[in-house]
Parts: sequence; structure tokens; C-alpha cells
Amino acid sequence: MTRVQQPVIPLIGQWIAEQPGVLSLAQGIAHYSPPSEIMTVLADRQDDIALHRYAAARGIPELLDRIEAKVQRENATDLTGRKICCTAGSNMGFLNAISCVANVGDEIVLLTPYYFNHHMAIEILGCQPVCIPTDANYQIDVQRVADAITDRTRAVVTVSPNNPSGAVYPANALHEVNQICLREGIFHIHDEAYEYFVFGDEAHVSPSSFADSAAHTISLFSLSKAYAMAGWRIGYMVYPAQLESAVHKVQDTNLICPPIACQRAACIALDVGRSWCDAQIKAIRSVREPFFAQLRQIDDRCQVNEPAGAFYALLTLSTAQDDLQLVKSLVRDYAVATLPGSTFGITESCVLRLSYGGLQSNLVLQAVERLTCGLRRLL
Repeated sequence: MTRVQQPVIPLIGQWIAEQPGVLSLAQGIAHYSPPSEIMTVLADRQDDIALHRYAAARGIPELLDRIEAKVQRENATDLTGRKICCTAGSNMGFLNAISCVANVGDEIVLLTPYYFNHHMAIEILGCQPVCIPTDANYQIDVQRVADAITDRTRAVVTVSPNNPSGAVYPANALHEVNQICLREGIFHIHDEAYEYFVFGDEAHVSPSSFADSAAHTISLFSLSKAYAMAGWRIGYMVYPAQLESAVHKVQDTNLICPPIACQRAACIALDVGRSWCDAQIKAIRSVREPFFAQLRQIDDRCQVNEPAGAFYALLTLSTAQDDLQLVKSLVRDYAVATLPGSTFGITESCVLRLSYGGLQSNLVLQAVERLTCGLRRLL
């Protein structure tokens, strides 16, 4: 376990707690609250004994029915040959997936920059992450993915819209990766936690919608972002039917089932539906242009990508400074928090990941002003 990186969010959270008044562009959360209907309906069901009991590992029937309808309607996914399992967030879905498809010593291909919890989970399970660089625009280099596969490879992982880059992968690139996995007899694990956060012309695509994808494609979803339910820890995975026994073993041993109250809350959220999410996301959409405009004004030592998805941006700095130390200085001296690029596998340059989703629009712009002031002086 010693080689697994330490989680960076708690560390920076400690620095923030020690410095009152910090505005955070660090953690990836939505600034709004979940649908108000959740608390109203749950309050009316507080005497329901079923809320306090175990349930099936896969999830309660009411939630599974809603998820089935959603993935068929919104993700164009034919559920023939597939199963669904409710999880305590998509992170747990990822742990389930790797536990089911790989053994100790097997390889899992990640695209760099990667989501750090994926990298950590692979190492915790005794597997080997094989990290493949994306291109200059943080898009998939399909040939590099193909070249990275060995007889020890068990899966290729993609995340779109991407954390940390915000890149949205086009359908043709995801299809090529999915086809590579099909030919090689390995799994394509795709994280879709930010599926509603798409702001450019490229539409979100679920690899599970591709023909011939059912037997090797695992899709991970979360209510943490779009429904602002991060603390409820609820998500779901769609996976090949042949993994049903393995998923059940892993889920039942680790969690038994997600809390029933959280599953009930998820039912209510899915009933409220995507239109509610889209209305909340409008505020995040509207802050994008002034957010990026301010970042472009820092100076030529700072280059920012302007991605089409999620609510992240990567800021590349022309400096030899250590990124984590720079993050600490920004918190301590300028009361603004970011995340270091190194925690996402970016080691060739000093990069900061910025999240513009966790604050109200006016506070996002205040945070960028502090960041701008701090970087001009610290660089």
C-alpha cells in the first residue's frame, strides 16, 4: 500500500480549514443543492421499516426500474446481455469493476491526465496502471492505446467528459477504443459522471450504445455531480451479464447494498429528471466565459485549456516550482485553493486543476481574481 498516493483532497481541505475565508476552486462539486423533493418525500416515509433493513446487493427494484429506463432513453443502451448494479457512487463502481475483471499483477490502461481515484484503486487492488498520454488537446491517442496493450492488460479506462481536463471525447475515438477492446478480448470501462456537463458542439456519447459492446463494456454513472448528491454516495454501473456473479460477490462483501434511504433519494432525483439538472447547470454554463476570460489575462506564463465538458480547467504554468507547494502558497497567502496536476499524473510541467462548479458565479470570479493576483506574484 505504500506506493499508493495519499488522497490530496483531505490534505488541501486541512489547509483550507486552517485559513478562514478561502475560496475553493479545488474539489469537484456542484454549488447547488439536490432537488428539494428528496427531503420532502423521505420525511413522509420516515416510518417505512424498509428504509432500515438490508436490501438486494444490486439495488431496490424501484431504483433499478428507473435506471433501466434512463440508460435506454438517454444513453441509447440496449440492456440485452447487460445488468445494472446500484453503487455507493461511481468510485465504488470502479472498484467493483476492477475487482471483477483483473487479478493481482494485471494491467489496466489509463489515459493521462487520469482521475486520481482510478489510479489509486488499481494499485490498492494489486494491479498495475499503464498510463498513456493524451494529445495536446487532452484527446485520446488511439494508436498509443492500442500499442499499450499486452497479454496482461485486462481493461482500458476512459472518462468523458473528463476529470481533470474537461475534454469531451468524440464518438469516433470512443468507438475505436471500444473496438480495440473487443478485438483484444479485454474490457472497456467508461466513467460518465459528468454526462450532463457538456457545453460545446460535441455531444456526450456512451460506449454502451455501440453495436457489439454488450459483452465487454462497463459504464459507470453517478448522481453526485448533476444532482448535487455527492454526500448521498449513490451511483450505478451497467455491465456485461457474465460478470453478474462476480459483481454480486464484490458488492455483497464490501457494502451489501447502498443505504436504502440513499436509493430512495435517487428514485426521487431520477423522477425529477434531467430537465431539473439542466436548469441548475445553466449557472455553471454562464460563468464559463468570464472565468476563462480572466484566466487568459494572467500573463504569457500561464496557458489554460478551455474544454467543452465537466467544470474543470487545467492551467499550465511556466515555472520550475513544485505544484503542491504552489497550491499551499495560494491557500496560505491568497486564500484560494486549487489542486496540483501531479495528483492526476501530470509530471512534465507545473499544472493546476481548477474547478468552477463548486461556487456561486460571483464567488467563482472572486476566486479567479485571487488566483490571478497570487500567480502574478508567485511566478
